[in-house]
Amino acid sequence: MHKKIIEQYHRIRHRMSEGFDRPSWYISLLPFAVLIATLAVVVHIFGADSLEGGSQVALLFASGVTIAISMIFYRKPWEEFENAITDNIRSIGTAILILLMIGAVAGTWMVSGVVPTLIYYGMKAITPAIFLLAGCVISALVSMMTGSSWTTIATIGVALIGIGTALGFAPGWTAGAIISGAYFGDKVSPLSDTTILASSSSGTALFTHIRYMLVTTVPSFAIACAVFLIVSICHNTTDNVQAAEFSASLKESFNISPWLFTVPFLTAIFIIKKLPALLTLFLASLLACIAAIIFQPQAIYEVANGTLDGFGKLSFIDGFKGIMISCYGSTAIQTGNEALNDLISTRGMTGMLNTVFLIIAAVTFGGALSGSGMLWSLTEMLTRFVNRAVSLVSATVGTGIFCNMITGDQYLSIILTSQMYRKAYDEKGFQHRLLSRSVEDSATVTSVLIPWNSCGMTQATVLKVATLEYLPYCIFNLISPIMSILMAAIGYRIVRKSAK
Repeated sequence: MHKKIIEQYHRIRHRMSEGFDRPSWYISLLPFAVLIATLAVVVHIFGADSLEGGSQVALLFASGVTIAISMIFYRKPWEEFENAITDNIRSIGTAILILLMIGAVAGTWMVSGVVPTLIYYGMKAITPAIFLLAGCVISALVSMMTGSSWTTIATIGVALIGIGTALGFAPGWTAGAIISGAYFGDKVSPLSDTTILASSSSGTALFTHIRYMLVTTVPSFAIACAVFLIVSICHNTTDNVQAAEFSASLKESFNISPWLFTVPFLTAIFIIKKLPALLTLFLASLLACIAAIIFQPQAIYEVANGTLDGFGKLSFIDGFKGIMISCYGSTAIQTGNEALNDLISTRGMTGMLNTVFLIIAAVTFGGALSGSGMLWSLTEMLTRFVNRAVSLVSATVGTGIFCNMITGDQYLSIILTSQMYRKAYDEKGFQHRLLSRSVEDSATVTSVLIPWNSCGMTQATVLKVATLEYLPYCIFNLISPIMSILMAAIGYRIVRKSAK
């Protein structure tokens, strides 16, 4: 997938050099003004439901404005936009399939009792006084071993959300701790695709890149851990009634068994063995389906609205129906506890369709900006004022965040930002590891903070916490860009190419 994105980037650069006029930087800001104004109206009208379709239409409308400006006033041919948009959509094909499989894993892991079992035992093992810190560290360790923040959040993250709710923590705080840990582990893992992509696209050796990232990443993570520990200690733990009610309801509604830990254990082995993400998620869902048949016939019965025989066994048809629904549809299981009902309900693959729609709309907007040349006009304007390390890093960080907002995809943002600034770092005499670190400190970690980015929409859907709700509590993700600029400002470990 990385090679395809790099090839896409070079095709865009080739089109930019074919002699077509490019809009000036201030004209290039018009589509963003249109997008912001349209999104403001959408949010005002639809509120929390704006991501159900309104925001996607706003992105497509802004894409149309971009194309209209370029075709009418700059005589850009339609083929430029069609090719750019097609390239962008082609690059996210695998990500869309992964999203659908994550939906299947969410449904099957819930119906099989895997997530309820993790929640049940997690509430007994983790005390409220350290919960947020523990959630952050656990997510970091899992993500570091697997190299995947998405997989970590879709599995252990879902369980931690349930534990946090039972212990009385606000969903935003719990999601913030999970995401902070998952993205820290993702950044420093040599198995991470974003880490490999950032180092390769900037021309930096992988482990050189990882070691240099520790300069900004470790302080950011330490601050995040300190915040989560303080909040956990200050959390009111005098009332454990909800946790007790959750435990009782889970025990009554599911067959809670340590044997169900086999599913996440085998999934971890698949990831460590570096099986492709799609295959890993498929096997994780398949294992959960088998576990559901063995351990949770009553849950499948409820999902399928079928019948159990005198021995408590499902008919083949009803069992098959329940398994299929848990993969693609709603799995609202009644436990007698309304808060728990909301927590363990899932929507399977269908719950990911709004995310897929949003991603397609976002990369369409990014393709329109690339095809028009507006993206490059804005970049040239930014690099024009770069003179020192702090201004160069600040521009890189700002561009990484900006690309996340306009392309809706972190992979494309990493590639674009790296390639845009590689020449500038050469001209100023800075080592490429400074570029790769600045890209990771911005494009990688902030993608999850943007509601219409593939990462932001995915994690909000999986964790059932709106992006803007968890955003203020993603301490690590918020501090990382600032830490990157701060280190450049004080000149710590900022070295020139001539330095040993």
